[in-house]
Amino acid sequence: MSVNQLIFRNLKKNLKNYYLYVFALIFSVALYFAFVTLQYDPAMNETKDSIKGAAAIRAASILLVAIVSIFLLYANNIFIKRRSKEIGLFQLIGMTKSKIFNILTAENFILYFGSLVIGTFIGFSVSRLILMILFKITGIDAVASLNFSSQALIQTVVVFCAIYLFIMLMNYVFIKRQSILSLFRVVSSTEGKVKKMSVFEIIIGIIGLISIVSGYYVSSKLFGGDFNTMTELFGAMIFILGSVIIGTYLFYKGSVSFIFNLIRKKKDGYLNINQVLSLSSIMFRMKSNALLLTIITTVSALAIGLLSLSYISYYSAEKMAENHVAGDFSFIDTENAAQFKKELAANDIPFNENKIDVIQVNANLKGILDINLEELMFDPKAMPIPVISDKAVKNIDVSEGDTIFTGYNDLLQKFMKLKDSGSIEMKGQKEAIPLKYLGLKKDFVVSAYFTNGGEPIAIVDETVFERLKEDINPAIQKKSSIFIGITLKDEAKLEKANDIFKKMNVNDDNSFSSRLEISNSQKKTMGLIMFIVGFLGLTFLVTSGCILYFKQMGEGEEEKPNYTILRKLGFTQGDLLKGIQAKQVFNFGIPLVIGLFHSYFAVQSGWFLFGTEVWTPMIIVMVIYTGLYSIFGILSVLYYKKVIKEAL
Repeated sequence: MSVNQLIFRNLKKNLKNYYLYVFALIFSVALYFAFVTLQYDPAMNETKDSIKGAAAIRAASILLVAIVSIFLLYANNIFIKRRSKEIGLFQLIGMTKSKIFNILTAENFILYFGSLVIGTFIGFSVSRLILMILFKITGIDAVASLNFSSQALIQTVVVFCAIYLFIMLMNYVFIKRQSILSLFRVVSSTEGKVKKMSVFEIIIGIIGLISIVSGYYVSSKLFGGDFNTMTELFGAMIFILGSVIIGTYLFYKGSVSFIFNLIRKKKDGYLNINQVLSLSSIMFRMKSNALLLTIITTVSALAIGLLSLSYISYYSAEKMAENHVAGDFSFIDTENAAQFKKELAANDIPFNENKIDVIQVNANLKGILDINLEELMFDPKAMPIPVISDKAVKNIDVSEGDTIFTGYNDLLQKFMKLKDSGSIEMKGQKEAIPLKYLGLKKDFVVSAYFTNGGEPIAIVDETVFERLKEDINPAIQKKSSIFIGITLKDEAKLEKANDIFKKMNVNDDNSFSSRLEISNSQKKTMGLIMFIVGFLGLTFLVTSGCILYFKQMGEGEEEKPNYTILRKLGFTQGDLLKGIQAKQVFNFGIPLVIGLFHSYFAVQSGWFLFGTEVWTPMIIVMVIYTGLYSIFGILSVLYYKKVIKEAL
């Protein structure tokens, strides 16, 4: 057989066994080329001033290169070790190491650069679709066209050529270092199995579980008022990060084997065929792959968490805009409000107007605060808060000695939690009025201009409001003391009214606000972040799923003689497949479930920093990620089905 025939025979065999690797390589090239094409797309240049799209895409492309590079180098490491016996046979028949390296180089060149060409073509084909998705998510009104960028092509070729050179360097070092004998023992030495658990491993398993649980516990208390200084808060974050990551590693190193060993002992060692094929294998396989599984779990949790938080912010854009602007539009001076109302009337847009007098009062809130603000350098006895009359709010009637707070957002509620009742005192220049605090409502009745972005608004009786108004402290008053909210009667005309608002050239300091404009602005920013995190997360999902799949392929080949024996003993293909299905549920399910738990506690500890809605966005992200991740588990089962079928 000639060298060329040998190259093409090996290439055909590799394509048959590692088609998913070729798919992942094509997918990575396509996604990278599409990203870089966006970076140089004229449509992005037109919008970069508003959302800095080009810079964000450039940063994403760098992260994408890092993910793809690590994946390709790791996958190549798996493949070269799997082919160690083949390389050893080549040496036995008289081939030199240099000739073997040249054969591998030629194979990889055809496979790699063939995938590069196909991936570049696919990336160019879908670049317009990706740009359309970006414009849709961010709400940018621009035309997405199909543009070929020579700069993007050059950058893609340079990056993947550099990765190819690193792969060839790894192969060269591997071949040079190995002797013929060691090549026949590489796989068995890298997949060592332990037959019995030691006391040390049991202790490691217990410590791993305790570390993860303690990290979860501290994260649930992170913003609950348990940490009063920034030093304590920062220390808690470091503890959470360290305990969860270390705990995850120890979990794979010892906890999985410890738990499954308890199950085996409970059954007195009598396992059926399904349990032998699933529990026994996983007990010892996960131990040798602990570091890899820890990385996959941690990065999966990071991807799910970041995507959940960005989607929370995107999903909450309208609600946050509603909290920011009490009405479709808000003003703090009659002149601009009159101009806007005149324009609305001229364009036949009916509306309702709501005027509220707002004053600022120093209040003693020490009796209703659940946190010691003095340690945070705030004086709870003299906190400025906005005050309005109960006559300005529908369906609220407050007695003369009482007050109700409203419009307190979730973020401040975490840092400065209010009690359900208590006594407060509102201070003017000359007198202090004691009031009974009756609780907190969620409604936002004035714009964020008066609340500094989230402070509660005190609603008092009209007589109390007049007394405070006559005794106000000028030093703490806003430049305006009137809120003017405008709500359209026909929401279908909101876009038209918003266009009128934008043409007024109003400033951007909360003095004049449009609910729709604030919502659109947040969707642009968070939509871009969600778009980038989503595609980076998808890339990692595909690459990590492929790595786990390749691991299962290797295990399947090693266990093939066992399946042959079991088939000869009378077990059917269906009997073996049930055990394999259970094994894949554990192999793919354990990293996924742990990653989901990590991301859940991370999101729960700080979601309120990003938006107002948590459950719907988080569940949607987790369900989609789980569905895509499960595909690789299904592919592994199908591969094992083929292995079992060929066992006889």
